[in-house]
Amino acid sequence: MNLFVKDKSFYRSFFSMAGVIAMQNLITYAVNLADNVMIGGYSQDALSGVAMVNQIQFLLQMLMLGTGGAISVLGSQYWGKKEMQPIRKATSIGLVFGLVFSTVMMILVYFFPKQALGLLTNEQAVIDEGAKYLVIICFSYILFSVSQNLLSALRSVETTWIGFLVNSVTLVVNIVLNYGLIEGNLGFPEMGVEGAAIATLCARIVEFIIVVIYVLFFDKKIRWRPKDLLSMDRLMLRDYVRVGMPLILANGIWGIAMSVQTAILGRLGDDTIAANSIATTVFQVVSVVCYASGNASSVIIGKTVGEGDIPRVKAYTKTLQWIYLLIGVLTGLTLYLSTDFIIGLYDVTPGAKSLAEQFI
Repeated sequence: MNLFVKDKSFYRSFFSMAGVIAMQNLITYAVNLADNVMIGGYSQDALSGVAMVNQIQFLLQMLMLGTGGAISVLGSQYWGKKEMQPIRKATSIGLVFGLVFSTVMMILVYFFPKQALGLLTNEQAVIDEGAKYLVIICFSYILFSVSQNLLSALRSVETTWIGFLVNSVTLVVNIVLNYGLIEGNLGFPEMGVEGAAIATLCARIVEFIIVVIYVLFFDKKIRWRPKDLLSMDRLMLRDYVRVGMPLILANGIWGIAMSVQTAILGRLGDDTIAANSIATTVFQVVSVVCYASGNASSVIIGKTVGEGDIPRVKAYTKTLQWIYLLIGVLTGLTLYLSTDFIIGLYDVTPGAKSLAEQFI
C-alpha cells in the first residue's frame, strides 16, 4: 500500500477543513490570549490571576472538546449515510453533557472562587485578582458549552465557515471592550481585571447569539431544534457514551494534568506564575493546528466509515499518520522560532521573561 493516497479530493477536504477549524480554534484561544496580553500591561498580579482562571477555562474547553468530539464522530458517520435524525439526537445528548459539566463548574467557582484558585497558587495577591475575574467570567461557561457543541455538530456535516465567522466577531468584540474597560479608554470606566472579565463575557454572549440564530434559522442540513432535546433514545445514548466517554475522559485528564502542573508552578512565586501563563497560552495557541487536524480527520474518516468504504478508510489513515508527523515538526519549529517575539508582547519582569523563554 502506498504511504500517501492519490485522491486529490481527500487532501482538498482535509486541509480546507483543518485550516478553517484551526483558525476557529485559534481565535477561541486568542480571546484568552488577548486578555493575557492586555491585562499583562496593566498589572503582573492581574496577569497571573487571569492565568489561573484561564487554567480552569482550559479544563472546560477540554471537556467540550470531548463532548463535541463525540458529536463529530457519530454525526459524520450518519452524514456519510445522509441520515439527519440520528445527528440531531447525538447533538442533543452532547448538549446535555456539556450543560451538566459547565453548570457544575460555574456553580463551584462562583461560590468558591478563592478556594478554587487556592488549589492552583498560594500567592494571595494573585488569588485576589483572579477571584474578581472568575466570579464574572464563570457566567460564560454555559453559553460557551452550547456554542461549542452546536459548532461541533455543524462541523460533522462539513459546515465549518460559520465557526470561523463567529469566533472572528467574538475576538473583535473582546479586544475592543478590553481596550475600553481595562484602563478606561473610549469613555469607559477603568475596571482592571474585572473589565477584562466583562469584555470576555460580552464576547461569549455575542458568540452564543450568532450560533443559535444560525442553527435555528439558517442551517439547512441538521435542522436541530430545542424540541430535539426531548427525542433522545437509549440506543443513541449508549452509542454516545461508548464513543464519547473515552474522549471526555482523555481530554478531562489532560486538562487536570495541566492544572496540576500549574498548581506546582503556582507555588514557586509570582514570576513563575506569569512565565507559565505566557508559555501555556502560547502552547495552546500553536497546538490548535494539531486539534484541528484531529477534528478534520474524525469527520473525513467518520463520513467514509458511514459510506461503508473500509479500504479507503485504511488508506486515508496511513496517509494521515505522515501528515500528523509533519504538522508536529512544523508547529514545534513555529513555537521555537517565535519565542522572542511573543515574550516581547508582555510587560513583565525580566525574571518572568527569562523563565517564559525556558518554558517555551
